[in-house]
Amino acid sequence: MQKKQIYILSSLMASLLLAGCSLAPQYNPEQVIIPLQYKEANTFPEDDNWKIAQPSDVASRGEWWRVFNDAQLNGLEEQAIAGNQTLKAIAANVKASRALMSSAQAERMPSIGVGFGPTRQKLSPASQGLDANADTSSQTLWRAQANVSYELDLFGRIASSVNVATADLQQQEALYHSGLLALQADVAQNYFQIRQLDSEQILYEKMIKLLTESRDLMQARFKNGAVSEMDVARAQTELSTAQTSLFSIVRQRANAEHALAVLLGKPPAEFNLAKQTLSQNPIQVPAGLPSSLLERRPDIAAAERAMAADNARIGIARAAFFPRLSLTGALGYESSTLGDLAQWSSRTFLLGPVAGTILSLPLFDGGQRKAGVAQARAAYEESVANYRQTVLNAFREVENGLSDQRILDQQISAQAQALMASRNANRLSHMRYREGLISYLDVIDSDRTILQQEQLAVQLKGSRMITSVELIRVLGGGWNKNI
Repeated sequence: MQKKQIYILSSLMASLLLAGCSLAPQYNPEQVIIPLQYKEANTFPEDDNWKIAQPSDVASRGEWWRVFNDAQLNGLEEQAIAGNQTLKAIAANVKASRALMSSAQAERMPSIGVGFGPTRQKLSPASQGLDANADTSSQTLWRAQANVSYELDLFGRIASSVNVATADLQQQEALYHSGLLALQADVAQNYFQIRQLDSEQILYEKMIKLLTESRDLMQARFKNGAVSEMDVARAQTELSTAQTSLFSIVRQRANAEHALAVLLGKPPAEFNLAKQTLSQNPIQVPAGLPSSLLERRPDIAAAERAMAADNARIGIARAAFFPRLSLTGALGYESSTLGDLAQWSSRTFLLGPVAGTILSLPLFDGGQRKAGVAQARAAYEESVANYRQTVLNAFREVENGLSDQRILDQQISAQAQALMASRNANRLSHMRYREGLISYLDVIDSDRTILQQEQLAVQLKGSRMITSVELIRVLGGGWNKNI
């Protein structure tokens, strides 16, 4: 008898030693192809460099928008972080994932509960060792007991579940950082878009004032017989056209302001942004090393964590092929009368499940478990492809940002020369018209040209500011002058 007890104890210790052995494949972050330098660096290496992903998306990015030295933008960013509802929804997902991880970790611990109450039962004659026709009476049993259950994680099912929940939590945290970075960039881009429209609006208002004076002058000269009715009609046409364009800018500005209000978590009716010109000068955003994208971009980190979670799910699917060992028991008091329930003689215990068995293993399920493993493997392959595609998209976005930054700088330089020449030509056309050397139609063409050139200059400047923000976003944020 003693040898048998020693054998049972040894078997139990062996089971405990096996607990936590995971059947999930060893997780190695997928390698992705990384160019040695960006294409915009004018370097084209013959060989490709490979780098294992090492996400550091949790690193602080700082208040990168302060590089623009705009106090109003700084305030808007703070309001958006505190009030944006989409960001709060993502934060709630993080809380839910954290709770799921705690729930998965709780499976590693025993489950303990207490119970109290009566049961009415009638035992069969066979269970009492009596004849088949023997009469057994019904009885009421009162029980007060503690119940304990614990699953030995022999093949890593629980461990894999914890790994899945941990990776899912880390993915949600990365998605939160990605949403936060996107929100900050959207606020800055909307703000600069509004400032660009403000500059265009001010430009058109000045031009409309001049065109109004010109129209009034043409009407006065027409009454004096100095010009034809055609000149008055042309002056009125130019004024009405400019007014139409101004209304279009005002409409775009209103829509942009409404969008910014929603980003701040406010109804548009409660938000107003005073009109102000676009005064910031474009900044140069250094790109850093290509490999840094894997460490700074939160969306890449989220894709990598999704890959880790799907890898752990393979372990859960594999564990279904192996036995599950659950230790259960109950300890307490049992009596046919409530008054005797607290008596020492009423004590009782139960080792083993009330229903079912301690060790369970399904032998045939029609291929359900095999299909589960195949499904888990397919999900992992999908996450690998999604991860690699995320990295490729990231490099495309950075290359676009760098080329946009370079080409817009060239456009702004060329436009500055065009605007200077246009202003000089406009000054000469007004002078020649006063001297009677050209018709008023030539003056109208000159005024229209300088308006177009000035508007284009403002639009290029606004696009350059928006491009700077976008490049900071696609680089993963955290931009500073020391990079």
